[in-house]
Amino acid sequence: MKDTKWTENVIIADADYVDSVAFDLTVNFERMIGRQIPKADMPRWVECVALDGGLREGEHETAVVLIHHTRQQQMNNFMPGIYATELNGQAFKSHLGEFVFYAVTTEGMVSEDDLLLDTVRLAGSQPEVQRLMVIASDTLCREVRQALKDVDPEQKHVTLFTMQPTSCAPFRQELLGYSLMAALGIRSDEITMEN
Repeated sequence: MKDTKWTENVIIADADYVDSVAFDLTVNFERMIGRQIPKADMPRWVECVALDGGLREGEHETAVVLIHHTRQQQMNNFMPGIYATELNGQAFKSHLGEFVFYAVTTEGMVSEDDLLLDTVRLAGSQPEVQRLMVIASDTLCREVRQALKDVDPEQKHVTLFTMQPTSCAPFRQELLGYSLMAALGIRSDEITMEN
């Protein structure tokens, strides 16, 4: 990651965690709404994360860093989802600019959590990074805040994505489930509350 060309916008995600949350949402919502849910649309999910992170229409560059364990060759609940051939080094353009994917593995040297925290710390220290969006398990929120302790929230726009509301001050927080539901094609009108 040290040789990475950093962009103005960076999304850093624990890909194994995101994939497991997408699976849980699929199983639960298939039962709730009574239909099969397709794999999550990766570009749609990334765009939703970027929008939730404050990115707006324009010619932006966004790096999407997907951190995964060596044993995981793909995100099973996303399309496209194979790290080596469908994601790493690939890009797409939309009304939000260009998104470039980097699949980064632990290669058995460190844990996924340590690699994610080191990557967050490194991205937070780069002057060219102005907007940082971090998706990590809810249990890592405190460690992510610690990794970003030297980041001035007035200088960098940082958004942490979690499944449960938590205190992420001084950074913004968004719920991960909303972007995943959009990527899975789950519409709000399909969700009804049972009495």
